[in-house]
Amino acid sequence: MNVLLTTDLPFPVFRRGKVRDVYDLGTELLIVATDRISAFDCVMAQGIPDKGRILTAVANYWFGATQDVIPNHLHASDVADFPAVLQPHTEVLRGRSILVKKTDPLPVECVVRGFLAGSGWKEYQATRSICGLALPPGLSMAAQLPEPIFTPATKAEEGHDENISFERFQSLLGADLAERLRRMSLALYRRGSEIAAERGILLADTKFEFGVDDQGQLLLIDEALTPDSSRYWPADGWRPGIQPPSLDKQFLRDYLERLPDWNKQPPAPDLPPNIIEGVRSRYLDLASRFGIEI
Repeated sequence: MNVLLTTDLPFPVFRRGKVRDVYDLGTELLIVATDRISAFDCVMAQGIPDKGRILTAVANYWFGATQDVIPNHLHASDVADFPAVLQPHTEVLRGRSILVKKTDPLPVECVVRGFLAGSGWKEYQATRSICGLALPPGLSMAAQLPEPIFTPATKAEEGHDENISFERFQSLLGADLAERLRRMSLALYRRGSEIAAERGILLADTKFEFGVDDQGQLLLIDEALTPDSSRYWPADGWRPGIQPPSLDKQFLRDYLERLPDWNKQPPAPDLPPNIIEGVRSRYLDLASRFGIEI
């Protein structure tokens, strides 16, 4: 199967992220999701076949399913609707690219957790709290929280994002905007959780990014509720105290954690075929449960 690890289109590069190549088209950005995959802030040498198309389709599904909660930056997702200057590149762009409105991105990640997992579980074990929010004692791994919690983080250009308190979040953005983002993020998580539950899936946690357009409007940007930015568990495989099977890239993280000779620093280790296929099959499984065709 073919894998697209990078793009080289004849337009100004806005930025290249861990997964997406972004081009500047003037008033809009062209975002191309490659098949790259990262873990522990390292981009793997091998890509995941179809991953860019899966991420794009899943994010577009959620942009549509949440646009009544908050508007988003998506302008066009069908290459037939792209401007003429992009038509010669249809073969590369089809299924893995979107045109979006330019915004001024906010320098934070808005994380919502409904279950105890990942860095939240580690922080809870050490402090019985997450981002300064005290939690009940005696919770186990993968336990459902009494209610979803908002646990923001800084958005690092390099290295690891840092979990921060809501007070620090307010100091970065101002009290009014911080509170609005908290409310919006919780509303988006609840919408995602409700739709996922109808399909036998638990949305353990997720992160959102927001930007402000030239009219001062707050928009949901980047991606939404994808298996790269979220933890999804099959509901029938979940119980507190064990790490549930995943429909996201936790499968890759688990493999990397088991490696005895990698310190989570570049260069990333090569991925064997069974791990590549394991990630791909989980991403496709998640998409199919939402009725998303790839």
